[in-house]
This record gives sequence, structure tokens and C-alpha cells, in this order.
Amino acid sequence: MATAQTDRGVPLSTLCPKFLHTNSTSHTGPFSAIAELIDNAYDPDVSAKQFWIDKTVVKQEQCLSFMDNGNGLDHEAMHKMLSFGYSDKTAVNGQAPIGIYGNGFKSGSMRLGKDVIVFSKSNSTSCVGMLSQTYLKKIDAKQIIVPIVCFEPTKTGKYILYLMD
Repeated sequence: MATAQTDRGVPLSTLCPKFLHTNSTSHTGPFSAIAELIDNAYDPDVSAKQFWIDKTVVKQEQCLSFMDNGNGLDHEAMHKMLSFGYSDKTAVNGQAPIGIYGNGFKSGSMRLGKDVIVFSKSNSTSCVGMLSQTYLKKIDAKQIIVPIVCFEPTKTGKYILYLMD
């Protein structure tokens, strides 16, 4: 396995894909996992006023859909949200955020299923991010990879596509 290193040559810590399941076991049942996802929508920096949960079937698989009408995520915010331990949330107008440890979305979503796809639209960017145990197993990944695709509109109405992982 190639080891990622800082500019000083010090190896960076990585996370094994098995950690996605291990981390999800912090939830003893699905209700605390669902609560984590609801909490994220109501953090003061998100500003969601509504939240919807829906169940559907995709290719004969049961799927849950969580949607809010909050501010959305740009690429940097999406990458932090799909990574572990990143949270720069602060109080807004005296309201303290719930999600301050950078772990709840990952533990909650992985408790409910093996894969999560996040669609988000902010003022300037639309992004799609994926955290998938199925994908990581299929490619025999040795560390967690979070593919993200972003689209930005141009003045001509066309979109610029950014592929990031």
C-alpha cells in the first residue's frame, strides 16, 4: 500500500474501509442513527426549515432518502462532511451546533446501510458525494476513498464538471 505523506515526509494516518462498519456500531439501533441525520439538518449553519424522510426501492433494494432545505454544501464542505473528525461548526446567533465532532453523519448513515450518496446544492455549486462500503470492497480499497463530483454553472448556462476524490 502506498503511504500518503505530508510535505515533510511524515506518513499520514489513514482509515481502513472496515472502520465504516465498526464506527456504525456506536448506534445500538436505527433510531439513534436517524436522529444523527436529522440533527445535522438543524445545526444553525445549515438553516434548514424543513426535513423529509422517504422510503423507496431502487433496483429491488430498499432505500431511505433524507432531504432538507438547508444551505447546501460546496466541495470543501462536502469533503469535510464525508471525512472523519472534521467540524468547524460554531454557534450562530447564540444557537450552539449539535454536530461538533465530525462523526455523526458517517456513523449514522453506515448504521442504516452500506452505502450513502449525498446530493447537495449550494449557492454556487452542486455536488454529489459517495461513502460506500460496497464500492470500497469492489475495488479492494486499502483506505477509505470518498469520490465527489461537483458542477458549477457558467454564464452561458452550461456547467463545468469537477471530479475529485
